[in-house]
Amino acid sequence: MKRFGAIIIACLVALTVAAQPDLKKLDAYYAKALSDWGVPGMSIAIVKDGKVVFSKGYGVKEAGKPEKTDEHTLYAIASNSKAFTTAAIAMMAKEGKLSLDDKVRKFLPYFELYDPYISQDVTVRDLLCHRIGHGTFSGDAIWYLSDNLTSEQIIRRAKYIPQAYNFRAGYGYTNVMYIAAGELMKEVAGKPWGNIIEEKIFTPLGMSHSLTSSRYLSQKSNYASPHALAGEKHTPIPWEDWDAIAATGGIVSSVSDMAKWMIFNLNNGINGKDTLLTPQLRNTLWTPHNMFTVDHTDKDFDTHFRGYGLGWGLSDYKGKMRVGHTGGYSGMVSIVALIPDEKLGVVVLTNGMKGGLMNAIANYTIDAYLKAPVRDWSAELLALAKKRQAGNDARISDRVKAHVEGTKPSVAIEKYTGTYYADMYGNIEVKKEGDKLRLYFEHSKRFNATLTHWHYDVWKIEWDEAEALSWFTFGTVQFKLDNNLTVTELEFDVPNDDIWFYELKPKKVK
Repeated sequence: MKRFGAIIIACLVALTVAAQPDLKKLDAYYAKALSDWGVPGMSIAIVKDGKVVFSKGYGVKEAGKPEKTDEHTLYAIASNSKAFTTAAIAMMAKEGKLSLDDKVRKFLPYFELYDPYISQDVTVRDLLCHRIGHGTFSGDAIWYLSDNLTSEQIIRRAKYIPQAYNFRAGYGYTNVMYIAAGELMKEVAGKPWGNIIEEKIFTPLGMSHSLTSSRYLSQKSNYASPHALAGEKHTPIPWEDWDAIAATGGIVSSVSDMAKWMIFNLNNGINGKDTLLTPQLRNTLWTPHNMFTVDHTDKDFDTHFRGYGLGWGLSDYKGKMRVGHTGGYSGMVSIVALIPDEKLGVVVLTNGMKGGLMNAIANYTIDAYLKAPVRDWSAELLALAKKRQAGNDARISDRVKAHVEGTKPSVAIEKYTGTYYADMYGNIEVKKEGDKLRLYFEHSKRFNATLTHWHYDVWKIEWDEAEALSWFTFGTVQFKLDNNLTVTELEFDVPNDDIWFYELKPKKVK
C-alpha cells in the first residue's frame, strides 16, 4: 500500500513537472527577442503558485557600456504604479479613513473640472477608472518635463482640460486624475504618497529595492539608464523627476521586487498571515468600471471582453481572466500580466522605447504556461511595429511634403515676440536673440527651442534637447494673426501619440 502511494505521488510530481514549460527554451526566446528588437536591456520575472520560478536580466544597463542587467536592476515602472495607488487607497478604505464613493472635494476643496456640477460630483472611484470625461492623455502637456509645478498646481489646472465625452459615459486614460488621487491620499493620511506606499506595500511585502521617486536613485548602484529612440538607435538620456506626479507613474523597481507584488495580488491581497485587502476590495479593484468594444467579427477573435478596473486593465485570454497594466516612462517601458486562475504572473521591465517587445514576452510566456499553440509573438509584433512606425513617420513626412519653399513671414519677426499665456499651462515666451527667434516654456525648460522659419507664419521647432526627448521629434508652431496683421496666439503642431501640444492654445498677452 505504501509502495502504491509512493507511485501515485511520483506520478503526480512527474505530471506537475511536465506541466511546466521548458524554462531553458523561454530563456533562449527572451534573449533572441531582445536582440531582434534592438533594445539595450530588460529584466523578466515569472511567478507561479506563490513562488518565483524565473528571474533574470538580459542585455546592458546602458547602451555602449558593458554592465549587465540582472533581476535586481531598477527601472521606472511608470503607470504600473497606478495599481499601487489603488491598492493603498483600498487599504485606507479598509481602515475606514475614506470610501471609494467619497466626493473628491471632501478632501481637495479646490478640485475643479470643465463643469461646476461634475466637479462637485466626482468620487474617489471616478478618479481611478478613467471615466471623468477627459480624452486619453489629455492634459499631460501640463506636467510632462515640468521643472517646478507641484501636484496641487497641476490639479488646479485640470479645469482647463477639455471635455471629450460625457461624465462617466466613456473611457479616457487620464494621468492628471491619478495625480489628484495621490494628493487626496496625502490629505487623508497627513503624509506624502511615497511614504504611504512604502509603509503599506513596500515594507510589508519586502520590496526593499523599490523607490517611490527617481530622486533617490543616488542611494542605489544597480539601475538601468533610460534610452530615447531615434530611428532604430537607442541613446541614453537622463532620468526624469516624476516626483510631483508619482501617484500616476513614479515607482522605480526591479523584477525581483515586482515578483513579490505579483504574488501578493495573485494571493488576493493576503501577505503571509496578513489580509491587507479584503475580498470585497480585491473584487472591486478587479471589477470592470469601464468597458471597451472588442471585435467579435475578427477572424482571430479570442477576446470576449476588455475593460478597466481600478488601476488594472482587465480582459479574458484563452478562456482565462487576464489582469495587468503597462507603463511608459521617458526611455523605459514595462508590463505586468497576471492570470489569476493559474496563479501565474510575468513582469517585463525594459530600458528602451519599443513596447512591442514587452507585450511579446508576456504573451509568449503566458501561452507557454497555458499550453496554447506556439505563436511567435516577437516576430509578429516586430513586423507590426515596423509597419506602424512607417505610418507614424508618414505624419512627419506628410508635413515635410507640404513645406512651401520661398515664402516669407507676414510681419517683421519682432512682431512675433512677446509673452503668450495658456490657461492650461502658463506662460510661453517668444524672444528675438540675434537674428533668431527663441521659444521659452515657463515650467518646462527642456521644451525650450530655437524657431527657424518654415513657411508663411509657421516656424519649425528645433528643440534644445532634441536627443533627450522620447515622445516627439518634429514640430512646428504657427503665429495666428488677426485682420490687422496683429499676432494674437500660437498654434502648435507636434505629431506624436502622447503629449498634446495642440491643447495649449496660448494667447498673446504682451
